[in-house]
Amino acid sequence: MPDNAAVLAAVEGVIDPELRSPIGALGMVDRVSIDGEDVAITLVLPLGGHPQEEELMRRIRDAVTSAGVVGKAEVAMIAMTDEQRSELGKVMRKGRESGDRTVALADPGTTTRVIGIASGKGGVGKSSVTANLAVALSQQGHRVGIMDADVWGFSIPKMMGLDRPPSVLQDMLIPPVAHGVAVISMDFFVEPDQAVVWRGPMLHKALEQFLVDVYWGDLDFLLIDMPPGTGDVSISISQYLPRSELVVVTTPQPAAQRVAVKAGLMAKKVNQELVGIIENMSWFTGDDGKRYELFGSGGGEALSEDLDVPLLGKVPLVPALREGSDVGAPIVATDPDGEAAQAFAALASALVERRPRLRTHPELVIS
Repeated sequence: MPDNAAVLAAVEGVIDPELRSPIGALGMVDRVSIDGEDVAITLVLPLGGHPQEEELMRRIRDAVTSAGVVGKAEVAMIAMTDEQRSELGKVMRKGRESGDRTVALADPGTTTRVIGIASGKGGVGKSSVTANLAVALSQQGHRVGIMDADVWGFSIPKMMGLDRPPSVLQDMLIPPVAHGVAVISMDFFVEPDQAVVWRGPMLHKALEQFLVDVYWGDLDFLLIDMPPGTGDVSISISQYLPRSELVVVTTPQPAAQRVAVKAGLMAKKVNQELVGIIENMSWFTGDDGKRYELFGSGGGEALSEDLDVPLLGKVPLVPALREGSDVGAPIVATDPDGEAAQAFAALASALVERRPRLRTHPELVIS
C-alpha cells in the first residue's frame, strides 16, 4: 500500500509545464488522499483551465506511479480562490512588491545565464539558430526561455509553433511554452497588418516589461534573439542586464564576417562577455555525400580570430531547417538524429561547458 506522505511529496514535486515550477510550491495541490491502491488528487488552478492539461496529467501519473501507486489516480481540478491567487502572485514575484520595477535577472545572485544571440546583419539565420539552440538546451535537461527582442522583425513564435498569447495572472504575463521552451515576443501583441514604428524610449520600455512583468520561473538559460546590428535594443539590453553574455552568428562569407565583427566589438565596449561565434550555413551535404561550401568558407574562423573568442561550432545548410522554421517545427525536435540537430546539440553542450567569467568588484581588489 503506498505511503500517503510519499505520494504527496511526489505530487507536490511535479513541475507545472506552463509555470515551470513545482506545483506544491505554487500552492496548486489542495488535497491528496489514498484509498487502498487508488489515489485521489485535487488541484487548484490559477487560470480558468490549464493550457497544457494533458502534459500536466502525464507528469502527475508518472509521479504517483514512482511513489508506489498501482491502482487508479483520479485528478480533480477546481479554480483558485482570490486569496490563493494573491498568494501565488507573491511566490511568482519572489517577495517583490507588485510595483517593484527591478530586473530580477540582473541580480548578482541569479543562477540564470542570459545569453544574447546577435548578428551584424540580417539574413544569417540568427533567429533559427536561437530557436533550435533553445530546444537543444531543453532536450539536455535545462530550463530555457527565449525573449524575442527583435521588436521589428519578430519571428520566434512562428518558428516555435506558438499560436496562443501569454496568459495573465496577478498582473504578470505567463509566457506560452513549446518544445519545453518559454517564449515572449512582440508578435503576441501586434496585429499581423500592424507595423511597429518605435524609437528608443518605447523600445526601452517594451524590453523592461519583458524582463519585469513576465514570469520566467527559475530558468537555467534565457536566450535573447537580438535585432541585427548595434542599435537601441542592444544598448538597452546591456543596461538592463549588465551580466549577460553574447554569442555572434555569422555565415562563411567574408562580407558577413566583416559586418558581424561590429556586434562583437560593441559587446566588449559595454563590458558584456562575448562567449563565442556560431557559423551558420557552413556547408550543404549533397546526395553524393560530399560537402559543398555554397557561401564560401572561413568567415567563422576569421571572426573568432578578430574578436579573440572561440568558434563554438558550425551549422550546416539543411532545407528541412528552413522548412521547419516556416511551419513551427524546429529541426532539433523533428529530426534529432539529423546533421543539423547534432550540430545544435554540440553547440548547446559547448555553451553549457563554457562558464561565464567571474566579475571582480573594484572595491575588493587588493593592490
